[in-house]
Amino acid sequence: MSEKIKTGHPKGLYFLFFTEMWERFSYYGMRAIFILFMTKILMMKDADASQIYGSYTGLVYLTPLLGGYLCDKFLGNRRSIVIGGLLMALGQFFMFLSASAGADGGVSLMWMGLTAIIIGNGFFKPNISTMVGQLYPANDRRIDSAFTIFYMGINLGAFFSPLICGSMDFKWGFLAACIGMLLGLVAFVFGQKKYLISEEGKHIGLPVKKLDAKSIGMIVGSIAIIFFMLNFKQMFKSDIDIISYFIYGAMVAMPIIIFSDKSLSKIETQRITVIFILVFFVIFFWGAFEQAGASLTLFADRQTERTIFGWEMPASYFQSVNPLAVISLAPIMTIVWGFLYARKLEPSSPKKMAIGLAMVAMGYVVIAIAVKGLGIGDKVSMWWLIGLYIIHTIGELCLSPIGLSMVSKLAPLRLSSLMMGTWFLANAAANKFAGTLSSLIPGGEDGKGGATHFIGFQITNLYEFFVLFIIMSGTAAAILFVLSSWLEKRMHNDHVEGVDLEVENR
Repeated sequence: MSEKIKTGHPKGLYFLFFTEMWERFSYYGMRAIFILFMTKILMMKDADASQIYGSYTGLVYLTPLLGGYLCDKFLGNRRSIVIGGLLMALGQFFMFLSASAGADGGVSLMWMGLTAIIIGNGFFKPNISTMVGQLYPANDRRIDSAFTIFYMGINLGAFFSPLICGSMDFKWGFLAACIGMLLGLVAFVFGQKKYLISEEGKHIGLPVKKLDAKSIGMIVGSIAIIFFMLNFKQMFKSDIDIISYFIYGAMVAMPIIIFSDKSLSKIETQRITVIFILVFFVIFFWGAFEQAGASLTLFADRQTERTIFGWEMPASYFQSVNPLAVISLAPIMTIVWGFLYARKLEPSSPKKMAIGLAMVAMGYVVIAIAVKGLGIGDKVSMWWLIGLYIIHTIGELCLSPIGLSMVSKLAPLRLSSLMMGTWFLANAAANKFAGTLSSLIPGGEDGKGGATHFIGFQITNLYEFFVLFIIMSGTAAAILFVLSSWLEKRMHNDHVEGVDLEVENR
């Protein structure tokens, strides 16, 4: 019996798996149709829709900092998850109302929906992952495999949500995302007392404390600030993107704050420097990778041949390729890294990240070949786009598992939370950058949108647009590879490179 306990997993793991699967269903289902909804129903221009997409996904990575703080101080894990789930379900319902209202009154309802989802995600995301680790005793060897199982739930939800939400009208797609969130939330509320217990029989999760006026003010203030930032352009008829200033300004301020700590030793300073340099390159990776929900969805909708035996496949379906490829390829990549490790050939973390960037560039090489010479109204085979997503997934599996692991290993213990916040901030900057890059896609719904410009270069067609990503990602990969030996020395790396393939950024 004791052997079974040591090798098996508690029921709580599968309970959290189920809850997270439905939350990811809700998030990725909405994400799969979001930019199409803005351009088709709210009649927004591609550039405006792309900027909103980037602002939304960027802020999604910032609010877990607030949610994590309030959970630790007052709310506890369970209450935070319930609050977050309710807010996200409410946000998806506002998106349903927005799609029902259409272009006339839908924009204001969309702002309300996005604000609720962004804040709700902040309460939900950092807490449910934390509770997975709390199911096990400290240093339990099953924790790694537990997170592997948990992240399969994430990819499972991300896989079938575009297939369901993208197969119906936008309003019903958003409502399906709302119902999915409610399914996970109801299951959590009624099953938490039974399943969220340790093997010693103790209930897991931080205790609930009474909220003080300051914390309530932080919550209300955060909601007001995010709603204001999302509405700023419309309210003041301004072209200023204050969300960009907010996110990128924080990225500049963070290293200044951390390096001003005079207690840092020389080795600590060097290790933190490595983190910031790698964070910089990671922004380029996710900026290119996250086109999946933005420009690549517009491309799939307008210039990809999607007809199969007389049935036209929804453009959102392509977003299921990546999670399916993660599930399929992650075990293979684990074997590859293990094979190289046994022969002392496994690349270091910086080299793996350089390989990931190179694979993103390679994916855009494939799609650039497909669209070269493509005219307005012409379409390419769907296999070109599927090939891009598979190649990008290989790059993701090279780079993404390193993130939080690298930060936790290199950051001084007293600064670990602040450095972890920096990592989430980098993801916020990357997603905002992705929206900015997506806004450069030339043409439009009717192909008459005209050229766009980026740092002095004119982009007049899809080929030039995709070449931009080849140059950006390829150059970043080459520079990082050249710097890798220098970075390795400053990591003072006495730990063994891991082969874990958890994709934590999801």
